[in-house]
Amino acid sequence: MKLMSFNTQHCLNFLEQNVDYDIMAKTINDVKADIVGLNEMFDEGEGALFGSQTKKLSELTGLEHFYFAKAIIDTHGPYGNGFLSRYPIKKAETITIPDPNPREYDGFYETRCLLKAELENGITVLVTHFGLNPDEQKNAVKAVLEHIKSKKCILMGDFNIQPNNEILDPIREKMKDAAMGFCESKMSWPSDKPRIKIDYIFVSHDLEVITSDIPAIVASDHRPHIAEINI
Repeated sequence: MKLMSFNTQHCLNFLEQNVDYDIMAKTINDVKADIVGLNEMFDEGEGALFGSQTKKLSELTGLEHFYFAKAIIDTHGPYGNGFLSRYPIKKAETITIPDPNPREYDGFYETRCLLKAELENGITVLVTHFGLNPDEQKNAVKAVLEHIKSKKCILMGDFNIQPNNEILDPIREKMKDAAMGFCESKMSWPSDKPRIKIDYIFVSHDLEVITSDIPAIVASDHRPHIAEINI
């Protein structure tokens, strides 16, 4: 099974700065991904400017099973995480990550969510996008830990945390980081000249990571993180 975690920045072509579904779909198709976790996606609904971006990518990639998880209502419509799958989805839900109260930092805050999809083949997939502040990130980790399965579980997304941050330690105790298979250090943001790694794929210990990579693809502002696993 080939996995991809991809923050699309609402399908914005990083170099041309226009919404470009074709380049996002090409990125997914070129690696022949079977399941894709998407961050920063818009959906149809009140005030929607773009319609369902997850559905559009589903149509362009042939990954016919999809789900959108709303985190907030932005000025351009519902906004959150998306999921594409070659395999049928048995059940999917959106879990809101609690906002810190009170806020401990002066930075930008935004309500986040966790997308949870249970596939008919027994795999559970979690897709998330952590906030920018440590108190948000700690709440996100707590939410993730409540939904991690000990077997056949995949977690992916933009965590806005670099690998040496101890906030990730509780997740690493329960799951394997696919980046352990890198033959050299790989960065994911910004895509043209990446200097930090903030995108992740974790899998439960029963799943074998065959290969993993962050290919030098400039489509969105993030490079995609990919991995191939044996289930």
